[in-house]
Amino acid sequence: MQTNLASWIRDTPEGETADEILRRCVHCGFCQATCPTYQELGDELDSPRGRIYLIKEMLEGGAVSETTQLHLDRCLTCRNCETTCPSGVEYGKLVDIGRAVVAQKVERPLSDRLLRSVLRHGLNSPLFGPAMTVGRMLRPLLPAVLRSKVPPLHKARPVPTDTLRHPRQVIMLRGCVQPAMMPAIDEATIRVLDAVGIGTRVVPGAGCCGAINLHLDAHDQALDQMRANIDVWWPLIDRGEAECIVANASGCGAMLREYAHHLRNDPIYAERARALSEAVRDIAEVLAPHAAELGQRIGAVSGRHAFHPPCTLQHWQKLRGVTETVLRDLGFELVPFQESHLCCGSAGTYSITQKELSTRLRDRKLRNISAGAPDSIVSSNIGCITHLQSGAQVPVRHWIEVVDEALH
Repeated sequence: MQTNLASWIRDTPEGETADEILRRCVHCGFCQATCPTYQELGDELDSPRGRIYLIKEMLEGGAVSETTQLHLDRCLTCRNCETTCPSGVEYGKLVDIGRAVVAQKVERPLSDRLLRSVLRHGLNSPLFGPAMTVGRMLRPLLPAVLRSKVPPLHKARPVPTDTLRHPRQVIMLRGCVQPAMMPAIDEATIRVLDAVGIGTRVVPGAGCCGAINLHLDAHDQALDQMRANIDVWWPLIDRGEAECIVANASGCGAMLREYAHHLRNDPIYAERARALSEAVRDIAEVLAPHAAELGQRIGAVSGRHAFHPPCTLQHWQKLRGVTETVLRDLGFELVPFQESHLCCGSAGTYSITQKELSTRLRDRKLRNISAGAPDSIVSSNIGCITHLQSGAQVPVRHWIEVVDEALH
């Protein structure tokens, strides 16, 4: 694709990145076949190719309007198009640049600004945990839309407190919402890693990976969160006291792997961000070499499970099939279903900011899954789990919880 970027962006780091990505696009349209929003809406501007045209026009000095913002907002950033693209177009990086420019040039309506501010500050607040506790107490009285965002607690089991005894140590990202919404996920992760001789460290001072701020027009705040996490994690990695950072939420893992990209122009943090990104592992990657060992400790596994691979796992991190292989090696029966590559519509806060379209995508996903009549749905991202459970007729859980139960 020929480009002629405007002078205000041409020689900036963002302009150079955008120009290189735009020039790769050959207008083939393969991306449209796997874009969830194009499949639902049938609008060229709600496809990757259409959004690329909008971004190109904007970066070349064309008009930027609320319509531009609307079509970029509707993008789930699932990156299914990147998996499909034969030319290697890094659409995710390009749409981040486009959204940042639109945020500077188009003021959102007051209602949108308030909603995004509440989401950013609320989900990152230390008061989120207490608020979730109150929400569970009032859950039967809450409207259905809020009740679906307050999952019930699963029965807790003891968590090992002496995991430092293991020679092998990993850092576990606690994230911002998962410990309050679904603490059983982290607890199960610690127990399963302990079972294969791996200790888990939760480092004080670490917080949200930065994804919430980044995707809600708060780019600088997101970078500050990334730097803060590097400050507390890097010393342990650098001294060899922890071999990796393990993520049991694929959305967080995907963002951590991109610290190197987001901080590439930071003279202080660029090198550490690169090394830290390389040290990130999904929980399935850590457990895959131990599948045989775990399998010997697990008896016959009952039930049929459908594994929903989050977009941040299969398209962002390119780990499609890794978790499925681990589960099959452990004796779990997995039920295949159509369109497993398409997004479920969760996409972080998308299920709140784009509720109608998100619900359509959720219901489409659940129709495909339910055709195989599984006894439960398992996934590896808290957002997908919560979103699917709001419309599912069977339990939806993190796969590590199911493994933990079978193990114990």
